[in-house]
Amino acid sequence: MNNSPVIQHNARNALAVWEILSFKRRSAVVALCLMWVLGVAMLAGVSPSFAEQNAAQASVAQEKAAPAAPATSAARVNINTADAQALASGLKGVGEARAAEIVRYRETYGPFSSAEELVEVKGIGQSTLDNNRDVITLE
Repeated sequence: MNNSPVIQHNARNALAVWEILSFKRRSAVVALCLMWVLGVAMLAGVSPSFAEQNAAQASVAQEKAAPAAPATSAARVNINTADAQALASGLKGVGEARAAEIVRYRETYGPFSSAEELVEVKGIGQSTLDNNRDVITLE
């Protein structure tokens, strides 16, 4: 005989019903109602971890639906010291090629004196600057 978790769960339910029925203080109506509810649960195949599974699925759904956290000081990118990989990963709309252009411009002309100077780099436009203004630092 296979002792699967479902069989074990059903056996525990049957024992719980037996214990409730063995109490002489309980009314027969309450015992019959409880047996009916447990019988329906057994027939439906409800496992004991059903509620836990639903709670886990609900928390995953909430995480997916949660808005992204706003940029913090840890997400800032120093355009005067960051390498090409850090620039590409930290700035929106800047890939590896544009990040390499930023590093090349910085090596040729020296450090940036303002964030607006970034538009002088080949491939960086005003919209890219506006999209990244909150994460760009010069320190």
